[in-house]
Amino acid sequence: MLARIAQLRALEERAAAKSAEAKPVFDKRGQLLPRERVALLLDPGAPYLPLGTLAGYLQDTKEEPQSVPGGGSIAGIGFVSGTRCMIVADDSGIDAGAVQPMGLDKMLRMQEIALQNKLPFIHLVESAGANLMRYTVQTFVRGGGLFRNLARLSAAGIPVISVQHGSGTAGGAYMPGLSDIVIMVRGRSRAFLAGPPLLKAATGEVATEEELGGAEMHTAVSGLGEYLAEDDRHALGIARDVVCRLSWMPGQARHDNKKLGSDSNLLGVMPLNLREPVDMRDVIACLVDQTHLEFKPLYGAQTVCSQGAIAGHSVGFITNNGPIDVAGANKATHFIQYMCQLGQPIIYLQNTTGYMVGKESEQGGMIKHGSKMIQAVTNATVPQLTIQCGASFGAGNYGMCGRGYAPRFLFSWPSAKTAVMGGEQAARTMQIVTEAGLARKGITPDPEQSKKQFDKIVSMFEAQADAFYTSGLLLDDGVIDPRDTRAVLAFCLDTIREAELKQTNAMQFGVARM
Repeated sequence: MLARIAQLRALEERAAAKSAEAKPVFDKRGQLLPRERVALLLDPGAPYLPLGTLAGYLQDTKEEPQSVPGGGSIAGIGFVSGTRCMIVADDSGIDAGAVQPMGLDKMLRMQEIALQNKLPFIHLVESAGANLMRYTVQTFVRGGGLFRNLARLSAAGIPVISVQHGSGTAGGAYMPGLSDIVIMVRGRSRAFLAGPPLLKAATGEVATEEELGGAEMHTAVSGLGEYLAEDDRHALGIARDVVCRLSWMPGQARHDNKKLGSDSNLLGVMPLNLREPVDMRDVIACLVDQTHLEFKPLYGAQTVCSQGAIAGHSVGFITNNGPIDVAGANKATHFIQYMCQLGQPIIYLQNTTGYMVGKESEQGGMIKHGSKMIQAVTNATVPQLTIQCGASFGAGNYGMCGRGYAPRFLFSWPSAKTAVMGGEQAARTMQIVTEAGLARKGITPDPEQSKKQFDKIVSMFEAQADAFYTSGLLLDDGVIDPRDTRAVLAFCLDTIREAELKQTNAMQFGVARM
């Protein structure tokens, strides 16, 4: 038995040694070897169960002692930020991580284990894709199950997290495409359906790898990536932070309730003129326990989404540093669905003039993308709470969970203004329409009368937009001192949590007095 165990360990070491032969190349590129990546991702000293270590042994065309086990990947169950996860890493030190026949079966098995045991699925991606010299049609067809399983995991409420250390081409590009969270490495990550050679062969188009699928493009332009890391170590640190904020196990301690921001800073956040720029990240910083992790910070930057905690309750924040554009609407939709997957309440900090208008925005599909965001808000399965901080204009009021979308609680700051649009904008619109109507009749508008009408409309809109007026109509649950925002939200979150835990005795009748 000891001899057989020694043989097993030698075979496992064979795969590690073969991968380690690529270390000079990885060092030159400033990268970590796949096993080094796994080691940095895992909690030091915590249990780890390796799986499928002999996959592919003697199943390839090579015989002993050339056959390298492992199926071209490293897999196991381990702890990341205190959370038990399924971890799979492409062994890019062997054949550049090209998919091996038994590597496909190994990955399918890991996905099945993750689904059955509700384990967050983390994939450290760097693969040359399919080996076309060893192509078989059955491997291609069965390979579709990999992507089906990613969709099943996500739909089952199990987070799929990809760290894109290197290339993901063709089918491999759907690994990040079907992940809930994607972390990319500047200068190293690549994801495209067709790389430069195939693109040129298929269409004649010439493009660089960075233009087609680089990390900066995907995190700022396409939105495929959520986080941009500077190197492998940074990417794995972000992955650990992402897993930490899953708050995966009920009652699992995740956050220090101590707050770093000062409540008094909230008094001066909103200017009297709501057209002046505001960075709502400053508001989030004053509300959260310790720190928060911003989601897709480079994509749709005027819409800010972030994860944090208030008094120990894990929450998501959505707020605005300007109008909501196409990218911002898509980001918010993704974030709302992600929070529903994690079961974490969403807090909307309203400060928007609405959805972006203009020819470019309309041609970009602003209506349909804004509608997707509104659908996500409407059908969200987690509690939603809204604070109206500044402007709440137009459909932005809807997309940011205004009163009509039934948030569990909604409060206003004294600075809040709610209207279909700004007073001057409404007056100018009416002025243009009126003057156009008069012009069709050949009538010259009276400047004095026009000004009176303009001022009247502005006055009417401003009066009705005021937070005290809207609160008088019960369009919120009260106006609060901005300095009390954290305390109010903490109280509401406690109330919601108690409601979730409380088991009531429902009856088919109300209690009648006898």
